[in-house]
Amino acid sequence: MPTIGPGPDDAEYDNHDPDWEAQDTSFRRWLFEKLTEAGSSCPADIASTYAPANRYHGLSSVDQGTLAILTGTTVDAVQAAHKADLGEWAREQQLRDHPDLAVLDADLDRIRHRS
Repeated sequence: MPTIGPGPDDAEYDNHDPDWEAQDTSFRRWLFEKLTEAGSSCPADIASTYAPANRYHGLSSVDQGTLAILTGTTVDAVQAAHKADLGEWAREQQLRDHPDLAVLDADLDRIRHRS
């Protein structure tokens, strides 16, 4: 069967990480939870489609509206979950670029717990 759309070797997929399709993220968990609460028959499939798009392509206003309808929430709720996930992703990238920050964070957490 022919592939519809760009393939993994096309320029559009530069920097695409195939692991995103199964990566556990806060947006994927939020989607799964809200879709399940809304009675979706395939919450895992929908979350697997939109969670990578959230990080790789971003969410268009159409995507946000669709997800709000499917999850029984609002566009504002979808945007909040989307932005929170992007914030976590930015932090993950910082830690990959500067692993020493993880040690610093652990030290700061220990200091806070002593206070």
